[in-house]
Amino acid sequence: MTKTSMISKKTIGFELLLVISFVILAFAIAMAVGIGEMRIPLRTVALSITNHMGLSNAEIGRIQDSVIWNLRLSRALVTALCGAGLAICGAVLQTLLRNSLAEPYVLGVSAGASTGAVAVIILGIGAGAVSLSMGAFAGAMTAFVFVAVLSNSGRGGPDRTILAGVAAAQLFNALTAYIVTTSGNAQQARDIMFWLLGSFGGVRWPEFQLLIVIIIIGLSICIWHSQALDAFTFGDDAAASMGIAVERVRIILFAVTALITATIVSMVGSIGFVGLVVPHAVRFLIGPGHIRLLPACALVGAVFMVLADIVSRSVMAQQTLPIGIVTALVGVPCFSLILYRARQAV
Repeated sequence: MTKTSMISKKTIGFELLLVISFVILAFAIAMAVGIGEMRIPLRTVALSITNHMGLSNAEIGRIQDSVIWNLRLSRALVTALCGAGLAICGAVLQTLLRNSLAEPYVLGVSAGASTGAVAVIILGIGAGAVSLSMGAFAGAMTAFVFVAVLSNSGRGGPDRTILAGVAAAQLFNALTAYIVTTSGNAQQARDIMFWLLGSFGGVRWPEFQLLIVIIIIGLSICIWHSQALDAFTFGDDAAASMGIAVERVRIILFAVTALITATIVSMVGSIGFVGLVVPHAVRFLIGPGHIRLLPACALVGAVFMVLADIVSRSVMAQQTLPIGIVTALVGVPCFSLILYRARQAV
C-alpha cells in the first residue's frame, strides 16, 4: 500500500467520523432536550427550535416551548461544548507533556477552581459581589499561575510541569478540605461535593454564549499550532530543529488549555475522564495528526458528554446523578479497552 493511499484512507476515515459524530450529536441533543420530568416528543423539540430560528411557524404549547428554549436546549449545548473543550485540552496536553495519562486537570486547574468556589460558598468572600463561577475561575487561574511559576514558565520541560501540577493540586485540594472541614456545615459540604462531581443544572444561555467564544478561539489557536503539536510528539529537540519556538508555543498552548478548563470548571464543576479517554479513542480511529485530531476530538467529546448527561438524568427516577460519576463509570471500561487493544497491537 502506497503512502498516498494510506493518507487517502485516513482522510476518508476522518471525514466519515465527522459526519457520523455530527449526526449522533444532533440526535443526542434533541434527545437531551426531550428528556426530563416533562417528556417532550422529538418532533416538538425540532419544531420549537426551527420556530425560534425563523425556519417554521408551527403551533406549540407555550409551556413546552419555554422549557425547550429557555431551559433544556441551553443546557444541552453547554454540555456539548464542555465535552468538546475537555477533549481538545486532553489531546493537546497529552502531546505537550508526552504523557498518555495527561488530561485537562493535570495542571491543578480543577483543584484551584474548587478552592475558589469553596471560598465563595462557605467563607463568603466577595460579600455577594463575587459569584460561584467567578470565584472558581479566579481560583483556577491562580493555580495555573502557580504552576507556571513553579515550572519556570514551562522551561523546565514536561516532567517539571507535571510535578508542578501535582504540587498545585495537592496544595489547593488541601485548602479546600481545610475550609470545608473547619467552616462548612453539613448542607454546605453536600452542595460542594455535588458541585465537585459536576453538574449542568444551573447553566443557561449566558454560559453558552461565553463558552462557545472560548472554545472557538481555543480550538482555532490549537489548530493553528497543529504542525508544532505534531513536532512535539517527537520531543522538544525535534520541534526546535524544525524551527519551532518551543518555549513560546508551549506557554501559549498551556495558557489556552488552562483558560478552557478554568471556564468549564467554573460553570459546571470537575468532570473527569472525558479529556483522558476521548483523545485516545480518536487517535486509534484516525491517527495522531493534530490537524484532524483536534476537530474530531471536539465532536466526539461533545457526543460523549451529551450522552453521559442523558444517562445521568435517566438512570434514576426524579433524581440526577452528578455527571462526573457517569463519565467515570463509562470512561474506565472504555479506557481499559483502549489499553487492551494497544497491548495487542504491540
